[in-house]
Amino acid sequence: MDLEKSARATVAIAFTVSGILTWGYVQMWRDDVIVPGPGVTAVKWLSDYHPDLKGTLGDTRVFVLEGKEPGGTFLVLGGTHCDETAGFAAALVLVEHATVQKGRVIVIPQMNNSGWTNNYPQEAHPQFITIPQKPDGKGRVFRFGSRTGNSGELWPDPEVFIQYPHKQKYSGEEIRNPNRAYPGRPDGTFEENVAYGIQMMHRKEHIDMQIDLHEGPPEYPFVNGVSSHKRAADIGSAAVLEMQMADLNIGMETSPDSFRGLSNLELGDMFPHLYAFTSETVNPIQGKIRGITDEYLTVDGVDAFYDEAAKIGFLFTPWPNIGSPLKLRVGRNLQLMRSLTTALADAKGIDIVWGEMPTYKDLMANGVGHYLNEVPAGTERPGIRALPGFWRYLSKAWSS
Repeated sequence: MDLEKSARATVAIAFTVSGILTWGYVQMWRDDVIVPGPGVTAVKWLSDYHPDLKGTLGDTRVFVLEGKEPGGTFLVLGGTHCDETAGFAAALVLVEHATVQKGRVIVIPQMNNSGWTNNYPQEAHPQFITIPQKPDGKGRVFRFGSRTGNSGELWPDPEVFIQYPHKQKYSGEEIRNPNRAYPGRPDGTFEENVAYGIQMMHRKEHIDMQIDLHEGPPEYPFVNGVSSHKRAADIGSAAVLEMQMADLNIGMETSPDSFRGLSNLELGDMFPHLYAFTSETVNPIQGKIRGITDEYLTVDGVDAFYDEAAKIGFLFTPWPNIGSPLKLRVGRNLQLMRSLTTALADAKGIDIVWGEMPTYKDLMANGVGHYLNEVPAGTERPGIRALPGFWRYLSKAWSS
């Protein structure tokens, strides 16, 4: 009898724990609240360019900031890898605070929407982070996602992923990496469909310049840098020079033709008028020699293990005594975007003129939260837009 009671108690505890974990997981299937600022003139969805994405986790919000004067068009991709916080946060600052005087800036803060619904396995990452807005640390809460799309939605992974159309081979999980899926195709994988949506946006909007905002660990060889399509190297070089003159150390490289599927390489090859870039800032939560892993690590950017690694010369990037806080990384991204638009105008005569746009010094002085809006009272996170692929699969099997 005691054994039977123990068994029942064990099952009850297991169900309770499973229910709590499932509830927490489900909360990541709700979109984050984004409060458009005065510069946003239109809000669209990626499915407006590729209707097959409608109702799926591949669909994501697109914000347009259009100036009163005509000019060039600049596409900013944030959240391609959803554990790379500064890309999303920089795009968020543009949407909620920035304005454009001349030309257009199109911003996708969460390009890889599927990646925002799950954590990267076995990394002990938080599910949510808080970007402080007040001295007591209170602020806006956002999801902290994964580098790749949701494995529960997109399973199973193949043993080998073969990139289209160049047939380069990657490990199987890269089938869920949107930055290996370009240029995309409508009858391809889930991520290739998302990339195809970006391709169709290019075809409709005639985008002149694009930047895909990424991050890397402090021990990674290429961080604090910008990678360009070879055709955009002169613009990138001019922007890097301007950054360095402002005492912001930054490196540059051109994307090699042997590394296929990247946004700047594939779309740059496809559209001869496009100047395409990828940026990398330093995020300690992605590194392998980090210490305590919590939401503060990616926001505050302070880690004692990296302090020691910097002292013995183990890192490939400068590591200041303040670490690598989010405000520093977002400030670098915004300053780079300003430098790129200046270089585009000087080199090609394509004007994209910012109105309100915080500088690196502004971010360092005020923090990221200062440039985010208050959420209107009564605003709730949207409901779940899609069911996991596993349950969809079971539903189809049952109905058939």
